[in-house]
Amino acid sequence: MNYLKTAMLLAGLTALFGAVGYLLGGPTGMLLALLFAAGMNLFAYWNSDRLALSSQGAQEVDESTAPELVRMVRDLAQRAQLPMPRVYVIDNPQPNAFATGRNPQNAAVAATTGIMQILSREELAGVIAHELAHIKNHDTLTMTVTATIAGAISSIAQFGMFFGGNRDSHHGLGTIGSIALAILAPIAAMIIQFAISRSREYDADRMGGQICGNPMWLASALAKIENAVHQVPNEAAERNPATAHLFIINPLTGGGIDNLFSTHPATENRVAALEALAAEMGVARIAPEQRGSFLSGAGSSPWNGSASGDGRWNAPRPRGPWG
Repeated sequence: MNYLKTAMLLAGLTALFGAVGYLLGGPTGMLLALLFAAGMNLFAYWNSDRLALSSQGAQEVDESTAPELVRMVRDLAQRAQLPMPRVYVIDNPQPNAFATGRNPQNAAVAATTGIMQILSREELAGVIAHELAHIKNHDTLTMTVTATIAGAISSIAQFGMFFGGNRDSHHGLGTIGSIALAILAPIAAMIIQFAISRSREYDADRMGGQICGNPMWLASALAKIENAVHQVPNEAAERNPATAHLFIINPLTGGGIDNLFSTHPATENRVAALEALAAEMGVARIAPEQRGSFLSGAGSSPWNGSASGDGRWNAPRPRGPWG
């Protein structure tokens, strides 16, 4: 059902883009708008991962630079029956993570230094499993397409505002109509984009809980990250807000509830869904008093390494089933 919903929302986004082109230039404008969108999507298809990683200052790591993290990703990828993705570390104190790439064969997982410092090994495994679920579901490509089309709608609507539409035909909007279009079209695109993003997060949470074997690890991680992101700003994400939907928790300031302008579902709703999944799998649920400690406590973590001068990530050997 969620796949059908995503397909319908993507169709709506594409139709909105064509409608904007039509209002600005008639049939010719619609054709040009769709051709423009196709060109942007083709570029994004091949370069989205590099653009997203570069915008966050991510550095690729391997077994010689971050052996524990890489081994965890490899073992979880095997559990998910996925090819080994590239692994990146972002030198950023805000705890967060995201996945990107056009398909499972060309995917990457990125984690901040902050998330490796505040989460336990089990919680970090839940987060990585969530990101691998996005890769397995091909969400990374879907979200790239939505972000690209939404951005193109904003660009073409602003273009129409400056040129006032096609005044020589009955399709022209005039100055007032073009200004209204420049304001309303991007808002409509954002609503559709965010709706797609929110629908995919619940699926990735569920699959991630199944991949790591314990949904409560991910539930605990989400609660800790939610608390921390409001205290630690992510300057790179603030400079590039179009990437916000990629992260496991919205890295931008503000938000936190299910509404039209939120890129993520409310964390409390995600935790509740994971608790229900844990009950299905026979895993103990989080007691209300324990949930509070997830929000306020940093917890112990074996990932208390630091980035050295040459960009290498040094972390002590972790304990647990993925050693």
